[in-house]
Amino acid sequence: MGSLSNESFDQFLDSLKQAGVEISNERELRERLAEAQRWRFAFATLAANGRQLGIRFQDASSGVNEADIHRAFTRFAFPATLESTFSASLRAEH
Repeated sequence: MGSLSNESFDQFLDSLKQAGVEISNERELRERLAEAQRWRFAFATLAANGRQLGIRFQDASSGVNEADIHRAFTRFAFPATLESTFSASLRAEH
């Protein structure tokens, strides 16, 4: 992944929300990411398996900005495969 961004998960989640992503049970997500030593890994796990905890990522307005999502994943040094999976799951919700 190269050098990891030192920016916080709060900034990353805010970037996703600005791109039109709605986060269900955001408080729980933020608490879990705050506890994790490697928040990027924790985010990937919760994005894929967080439904049991009520954590969901949805297209808030039937129009997420894919370019903004791409910029957020790139800025925060996530692998392209996670970005693709995440974006596909947003589209699958509708």
